[in-house]
Amino acid sequence: MNSSDLKPIQNESALFIENKKILVIADLHIGIESELRGKGLSVTSQTSKMIDCLKKICSEYNPKEIVLLGDVKHNIPSSTISERKYIANFLNSIKDFANIHIVPGNHDGNIQNYIFGNIKLHPSQGFKIDNIGFIHGHRWPSQDILNAKQIIMAHTHPTVMLIDRLKHMNFEPCWIKTNFIEEKLIEKYPESNNPNVLIVPAFNPLCGGIAVNKEGITGPLGKMINMDEARIYLLDGTDLGMVNNLK
Repeated sequence: MNSSDLKPIQNESALFIENKKILVIADLHIGIESELRGKGLSVTSQTSKMIDCLKKICSEYNPKEIVLLGDVKHNIPSSTISERKYIANFLNSIKDFANIHIVPGNHDGNIQNYIFGNIKLHPSQGFKIDNIGFIHGHRWPSQDILNAKQIIMAHTHPTVMLIDRLKHMNFEPCWIKTNFIEEKLIEKYPESNNPNVLIVPAFNPLCGGIAVNKEGITGPLGKMINMDEARIYLLDGTDLGMVNNLK
């Protein structure tokens, strides 16, 4: 697969795989607002904004497949009444644009209750379309996934910490482009060919994230992924260079 086929959509936390007409978004965390309100924060629902954004993207790019790369819902183990309504509304609003694939994340308990029509629920270990593996990132993927040429994963909500000359810290969502540390990968997956890895930012702006240039990434694959030589890209396309140079 040519890496030029991977098209992060400028200023959006969304990926378009051009040659396969696949749109990828991750970490919607529908229902996170109720948790934030419980902590004393006054926030409005992001679901309608995410629907509008996704509709605009679909109208422009006309995908054949939409991959929801985990953590569609937020509250675990059960959902609130409002969360159930928002999830149903979100899926109903996008179901006519393309075939929908869901890779369950660690927040997606009982997500099968929301499956209908052209929505396909895949195993939490991930799935492949041709030579691309899709995983959320909270579980070990299968050997078959690691045999792909390209892996697209989420879970970490990657951000980069930027410090200005007045020592003010700012955290920006970002894309991470890297691969695995060869010896660590082969130890766990001896038949793998060290696929390229793209880590996608959270689609819901309320999610926050982990500063990858300070804390690395989370999940079982975290220690196997080569973060020192990973490249960081901001949502506007700015190439910030290697993570190792931003620590």
